[in-house]
Amino acid sequence: MKNFTDIPRAISVVVLLFLCVWCKGQEETSAAPMEKTEKEALYSTIQGFVGNLWNGSDLYPDPCGWTPIQGVSCDLFDGFWYVTALHIGPIEENSLDCAPEVEFRPDLFAFKRLKSLSLFSCFVSPRLHPVSLPTHSWEVFSSILESLEFRSNPGLIGQIPTGFGHLRNLQSLVLLENGLTGELPTNIGNLTNLRRLVLSANRFKGQIPYSFGGLDKLLIVDLSKNSLSGPLPSTFGGLTSLLKLDLSSNQIEGKIPSEIGNLRNLTLLDLSRNNFTGGLTQSLQELCSLEELLLSNNPIGGDLSSVEWHRLQGLVILDLSNLGLTAGIPDSIAGLKRLRFLGLNDNKLTGNLSPKLAAMPSVGAIYLNGNNLTGELKFSEGFYGKMGRRFGAWNNPNLCYPNGVGGSASHGPYGVRQCHQEVTLYGVDADSKSSLGNGPNGSLNQNSQSMASLGFPVYGADVLWCLFLSVNVTRRFTTLDINGIDKIEHRSDG
Repeated sequence: MKNFTDIPRAISVVVLLFLCVWCKGQEETSAAPMEKTEKEALYSTIQGFVGNLWNGSDLYPDPCGWTPIQGVSCDLFDGFWYVTALHIGPIEENSLDCAPEVEFRPDLFAFKRLKSLSLFSCFVSPRLHPVSLPTHSWEVFSSILESLEFRSNPGLIGQIPTGFGHLRNLQSLVLLENGLTGELPTNIGNLTNLRRLVLSANRFKGQIPYSFGGLDKLLIVDLSKNSLSGPLPSTFGGLTSLLKLDLSSNQIEGKIPSEIGNLRNLTLLDLSRNNFTGGLTQSLQELCSLEELLLSNNPIGGDLSSVEWHRLQGLVILDLSNLGLTAGIPDSIAGLKRLRFLGLNDNKLTGNLSPKLAAMPSVGAIYLNGNNLTGELKFSEGFYGKMGRRFGAWNNPNLCYPNGVGGSASHGPYGVRQCHQEVTLYGVDADSKSSLGNGPNGSLNQNSQSMASLGFPVYGADVLWCLFLSVNVTRRFTTLDINGIDKIEHRSDG
């Protein structure tokens, strides 16, 4: 029995020892010092961004301990606290907001363990207080900095410092919606650990450096909304890990390189609003993981048959509008079962439309307006009702839909007219038929006199003929429209 009574006592001792060790660890952690130079660098750097009225030493005497600063992260190294992340700007509710007049202080480069630096909406006035990025000292972060982000800073001007090319441990470089100018430094190609490169919505110009094609660990490249020109480097074919490539809204020219087909993991390719020419490269069909392909607003030319579209079964969005495409729409596009958006508007496409387009199981929007498509639309009234104006076929002068489909204006294809009907009047020669169309708008002459004969109306002052109307709906365009025939009043003398 003695052995059993000792068990609870032993458990209590173990728990007590564990609590003592844990409390001692907590005490040591909370009491861990921060190097004086590290703390002073933190206070001074933040003060440069938020203003001199901010007194960090009084407000946050233990910035990595019991008085943490929002946006500042720390880690222990060799028994000392060091700043590992500094995020300034209105990112979260209690984040530090930047002052109207901000500055980069040299103390920024005194951090010894900084892994992440982010400044959001701090430099907001390019006219009243423009600020340039520091040109020197970035090399001190060469082996430690992993993420560098400047977002929504229109007052951040000047060029990308060449010192960024020394940040060899960098995995994410984001310079988004700033006022930066100049050409892209070629030594960005030295950052071989980059996973994300976002330089969108600045004022960069010049060519995309060929050296970027050597960054084979990249997952995301976004150089959109700049003024970049020249060709798309064929070296981009080496970015085989790439998931998203957005070069939209630039002035890039030349052919889309065939090497683009090497990007088998790509899910988004956006080359819209550029100056690409030379037709659609066949290698696009090799992008087997592609979900979004946007090439709109380029003078590419050529036709759709150069690509085997059925091989891109993952496509959800396909926007090929305003490319100067000619010829017809191949049936293989209708085989894209996951496609939700199809934009082929504002081209020079011709021919008839396959009813298979309406049978795509996921489609929610089809835009074919502004082409030279011809013939009769063979889609159901239910299709028009479901799509509404998300089915765009207007501005195709020789396209029509048959009578009896879309009886109400809300269920017909918007902006497309009904196919006209031809009227054959048996017993009337060609000249007489012609004379019946002399009324306004090509309708029957309203001045014709009606006479009663066996309860049927007859026409003409000189000729009596039994009227036997046979409406021959030929579904081709003619100047005589059954809908234009004036209503005939049936009268009988008894």
